[in-house]
Amino acid sequence: MTDTPLLGCDFSSAPSRRKPNILAWGGLRGSVVSLERLEACPTLPLTAQAWASRERWVGGFDLPFGLPRELVETLRWPTEWSALMSHYAGLTRAEIRDAFAGFCNARPVGGKFAHRQTDTPAGSSPSMKWVNPPVAFMLHAGIPLLRGVGACFPGIQPSHGWTNRVALEAYPGLLAREAIGKRSYKSDDVAKQDAERLLARKDIITVLEAGTSRLNLRLRLTHAQRDAITHDGKGDALDAVLCLMQAAWALAQQHNGHPCFGLPDHVDPLEGWIVTA
Repeated sequence: MTDTPLLGCDFSSAPSRRKPNILAWGGLRGSVVSLERLEACPTLPLTAQAWASRERWVGGFDLPFGLPRELVETLRWPTEWSALMSHYAGLTRAEIRDAFAGFCNARPVGGKFAHRQTDTPAGSSPSMKWVNPPVAFMLHAGIPLLRGVGACFPGIQPSHGWTNRVALEAYPGLLAREAIGKRSYKSDDVAKQDAERLLARKDIITVLEAGTSRLNLRLRLTHAQRDAITHDGKGDALDAVLCLMQAAWALAQQHNGHPCFGLPDHVDPLEGWIVTA
């Protein structure tokens, strides 16, 4: 196994005991990804504390790392990423919502939201959405925490500024869709945590364990881990593991000589990029 721990994080901007942030810790040996353990963090401070508990890791985080350049320029916010993130962190959620709603209201129906370049290949929601899902608030909550533990951001920051904690934007839906198409595999609504979604989670895990996804990596689970992930109807544990697999792919690319964890050569450093997209 590599000496670099791997981390996958299913992230919420408002975690709770009912729906904590889930961390999947693991490692990579050859083409096999082993899940070490799952960790539940019911608050943001406990989440940051868990990230800081290890001196080094390569992590995949299910939250956006940047905003659309078109949005930032229209709002006349800073166009350098560090300055933008500091400005953004200083806003309240109400101020963010009002600024983004004003931007959307000035645009035609069907084109209300601005998109990042990575959204199309990843099939992800615009990072400026503040509802369903509130990814704009996930960015607002998550990036300050990652910066606080000294994480670096390949593709956004120059390589000479990288640290021992490498943060990559992940998106579990991208890998899940490859495995099961558009089938739903999770729901926060207990009434919708049905047999079809249970089977969909099992099918995703089967693909990951067989190593038949385009990542060309095999997931290794214990029976207890497989049961825990399968029976989490909210899908948070599975999403954390999907992020773990994307982080493992990025680490494998680095080992194979790719200088930037498998990210494209020309990433807009203001917007960032979803790993494996």
